[in-house]
Amino acid sequence: MIRFTVRVHPGSLTNSVGGTYNGALVVRVRARAQDNAATKAVCSVLADVFGVRPGAVRCERGSRSRTKLIAVEGDDDVLADQLSSLLSSK
Repeated sequence: MIRFTVRVHPGSLTNSVGGTYNGALVVRVRARAQDNAATKAVCSVLADVFGVRPGAVRCERGSRSRTKLIAVEGDDDVLADQLSSLLSSK
């Protein structure tokens, strides 16, 4: 399992992942920040990006904040490599 911080941009035109904001991975989601919809969308987008089942991604802290602590279950080495490449992309 890996844990990392994300910075969410709700209400974006498209769902996308990449780049950083103060050391956190930037995740843009189309969902609005209402009724936890943006947090659910972040978990769904990250599950697709990391190639894991949706239940393997969860928000551990900050479900009502733009800055969230996310945990992803899976092969730590593979996930860490994927995260590293996402953090370095623009």
